[in-house]
Amino acid sequence: MMNSSVEPRAARVTNPWLRLMRMDRPIGIYLLLWPTLWALWFAGSGKPSIGTTIIFLLGLIVMRAAGCVINDYADRHVDGQVERTKTRPLPAGEIKPQQALWLCFGLLLVALCLVFMTNQLTIMLSFVGAAVTAIYPLMKRFTNLPQLGLGVAFAWAVPMAFAAERAALPTELWLIFAAIVFWTVAFDTYYAMVDREDDLEIGVRSTAVLFGKYDLLMIVLLQVATLVLMALVGLEFQRGLVYFLSLVVAAGYFFNQFRRARQRDREACFAAFLNNHRVGMVIFIGIAADYLIAQQPMAAYF
Repeated sequence: MMNSSVEPRAARVTNPWLRLMRMDRPIGIYLLLWPTLWALWFAGSGKPSIGTTIIFLLGLIVMRAAGCVINDYADRHVDGQVERTKTRPLPAGEIKPQQALWLCFGLLLVALCLVFMTNQLTIMLSFVGAAVTAIYPLMKRFTNLPQLGLGVAFAWAVPMAFAAERAALPTELWLIFAAIVFWTVAFDTYYAMVDREDDLEIGVRSTAVLFGKYDLLMIVLLQVATLVLMALVGLEFQRGLVYFLSLVVAAGYFFNQFRRARQRDREACFAAFLNNHRVGMVIFIGIAADYLIAQQPMAAYF
């Protein structure tokens, strides 16, 4: 049986509505926050609009909450059979399915109001993002690649950020998009490895099930692809040494994740998943610092 420490929850958060939106587990917000900030900083050449940044920060919190609600609604009949998820508000009977749908509708309405503060291209792209978010929870029923759907959902912040900042979709943004997809599939495979035994029993599909004994190898390959793509992003956007050093630090985090999870212990796999918060953070620090240094006049260093 899984130790309760595998998926820690803030003890003070007991409200079932907040738990349904995963406000007691901010890791999902962090993992969406960092790639969104990557995109905004690249799109804004290191100086994204304050207004756009605020809209995106609020939007990612709202959309992440909506995604959690629709995911739990879709999984309400199977979550009760999984050790990690059986105490969630819907399988535990704390919230009715119809109430969850109304909550999701309200969150999407808030997100729509936020995106209407941007431009037409961003608004159009937001409907695609909402569709991907709605489809993702259903993917585990008919494909072993639901993590790919999650990756696309997370990475969709990239074209939206460029649309909001530049009102255009330059070709180079898709390098960032692809890097985020690969990275998301990698860290969510660690997450899926936590539930693999339960998923095999109840017939839920995932990359952890698909990869089987090659799971760690595939994660490493996905992480290498992420770093290669982000290096190409750095070349495309003419970034400097600080940016590339951040990728070296990220590679160190990836190695540490592999080292901790190599025995495939549930708690170790979950710890490896959580560690990706630091990967996203250090890359963003590298992006922001590199742009900041590049924007300073040379006289400032003398």
